[in-house]
Amino acid sequence: MEEKLFVGVGRSDITPQVGSWLMGYAPGRQAQSINDHLYVTVLAFEYAGIRTLIASADVCVINEPLVSIVREQMAAATSVHFEHIIISATHTHSGPAMRETPGGSSTDEQYLYHKFCPLAAAAAAQAVGSLQQAKMGVAEIPSVAGINRRQLNEDGTIGLGQNPYGSYDPIMTVISFTSPDGKPIANLIHYGAHNTASGINPEITRDWCGVMVDRLEAESGGITVFVNGCEGDCGPRLPNGRTTGNLKLAMELGACAGIDAVNAWRSIKEWHDGAAMKVLSEEIPLPLESLPSLDELKKQKVGLGDPDHLVGLKVMEYTRLCERIEIVRSGKPVDTCLMLRQTIISIGPVAFVPIPFEVFSIITLRIRQHSPYPYTISLSNANGSYYYLPSQDQICRGGYEIWVFKAMNAQPFADDTEQYMVSGNIRLLRKLCSR
Repeated sequence: MEEKLFVGVGRSDITPQVGSWLMGYAPGRQAQSINDHLYVTVLAFEYAGIRTLIASADVCVINEPLVSIVREQMAAATSVHFEHIIISATHTHSGPAMRETPGGSSTDEQYLYHKFCPLAAAAAAQAVGSLQQAKMGVAEIPSVAGINRRQLNEDGTIGLGQNPYGSYDPIMTVISFTSPDGKPIANLIHYGAHNTASGINPEITRDWCGVMVDRLEAESGGITVFVNGCEGDCGPRLPNGRTTGNLKLAMELGACAGIDAVNAWRSIKEWHDGAAMKVLSEEIPLPLESLPSLDELKKQKVGLGDPDHLVGLKVMEYTRLCERIEIVRSGKPVDTCLMLRQTIISIGPVAFVPIPFEVFSIITLRIRQHSPYPYTISLSNANGSYYYLPSQDQICRGGYEIWVFKAMNAQPFADDTEQYMVSGNIRLLRKLCSR
């Protein structure tokens, strides 16, 4: 008997209260109103007795240990294996404070543990409870909603703006699931760009991707989830020449992106009935830099100045330096790599590759180029968040993302982490495909 694919979808409203601190930018800002609601949307899949979950939350990041807690609660609510779950963040900068923002807001633990986690588990349970036989269609379309945001200035420095010469991924992918008789179940949109079009705004909003999602839902009749791709060096292409603006610009860009998503959905020609699903979970080693001597770290700490007068990201840099000093002072062996437990899910011609970083576009383009799957969907800020993962060729240029890559983890990743991420995932993709 031929196995069939089953798909279900669940959604919870995770909008924080007006007055909550928003995550992104310093100094911190409190929400003054709600422009549009935030959601966690979960797709459940079943094939040949195996179940998986792919979830997307309209928040900035979900880092460790929170992502493990969310996955554990989803697993408990659904009996889906922990390692068969992918959860990503859309990376809106107009959502709740999911972690400390240096110089801005502190983590909203009440929201995290008493609202976000249980509502995510509830959405997962709803998705599994609605599983039904499905067929699957996929289409791609070029979109200029995004652009490389590492602006190359006249003097060779890198700023945050628009770089028409820089790498970005212009492909928007839409995956649609319907019942065998064509009734809509759910859609998934994949594209890579920061959700920062609203800028330093006082409204709670999904940003530009919310308008896009709502438009495809209205046209298709199916609940739609957005998963962000290579947003590390890519931002929304705004008419002001930047990748931050205001709420009006975010809504305008979202409308344009929505047209692309609807056109992609309408262009689906082939539907897969009984698309096979596979899942693989294995470790990928990511190299870590050795730490400087204790004297050098103390010198760096003194160089930052009086900690009581530090602002913005310098606060976090000071905190990380203190952590590094304690690591070296302890005399314990320093780790040489981080063993990343990777989960890859494939459904028919599509493979989903979670990356727990704000990943640069060249990295995801390389993975897609060498993947055995016709459609390879790399997700940023998925199953964790370790800040930025730049391509190695950009490290020498510096800029904000490179500084964060070097400064924001207690032990920094090595410059060639890109190659380990690419080769490790290609190895797993080939192994999964050959099963």
